[in-house]
Amino acid sequence: MLKGGPWELEIAPERGGRITSLRLGGEELLEQGIGIDNPSADGFVEGGAQGWDEMVPNVDATDSLPDHGEAWRMPWTVVEEADAWVLMRCAGRVVPWELERRIELSGGGVRVSYVYTNRGTDPQYAYWCAHPLFRFEGGMGIGMPGGENLSRLAPGTSTKVFLPKGSVDRVRLGWKSGAAIEQAWDASLTPYVGVWVCNGDLGGYRQIAVEPATGGNDRPDPGASPPVLAPGAELRWWLEIREGR
Repeated sequence: MLKGGPWELEIAPERGGRITSLRLGGEELLEQGIGIDNPSADGFVEGGAQGWDEMVPNVDATDSLPDHGEAWRMPWTVVEEADAWVLMRCAGRVVPWELERRIELSGGGVRVSYVYTNRGTDPQYAYWCAHPLFRFEGGMGIGMPGGENLSRLAPGTSTKVFLPKGSVDRVRLGWKSGAAIEQAWDASLTPYVGVWVCNGDLGGYRQIAVEPATGGNDRPDPGASPPVLAPGAELRWWLEIREGR
């Protein structure tokens, strides 16, 4: 467990490096699922859609890439760790990528710094998408264009919307308890953003995910291309979770 300021965070390195718990002042912010946990399942939902995963090198399945990518079902290596931070690493099998993730907790919030490296011998799309599944409550605050409509999503349904490229670099989420966060990123580095909301669909999940990404359309798409890295080249970016006002 990592602790820093009012934040506590738990990770399961062997379970795709999943952040299984993120608490602010003792309150759990991440969806804890519906009792399913099977990383060998073909699909992400069938495997258990809860917590916070990294989607690399895709979200939507393709002819050659599995559902929601590789990173969520593979063991991660803990490189270094201390009370308030951890450095982890994972490598692809279908695509020769490597993702390094450093998580740091402090009074100012949770900062996650990423490095994507092309470990192959050919140019490669550096596709990554954040996948933090926060708890959804009907009527909760969703501080983004169209957020009021999303907060009123009908029970038993789900939806995903995509925001215009580079139009947003932060979204505030607020719960009825009074807890609130601001999720922030650099829109010049991760300009594509999707927002997933599920209110009891897919077996009963209630979650909201604000998903900045390096490329658009939930996959390495030439029409909304992520950066293309030469062999050995790196891409760096960051994501922060701050206490909301």
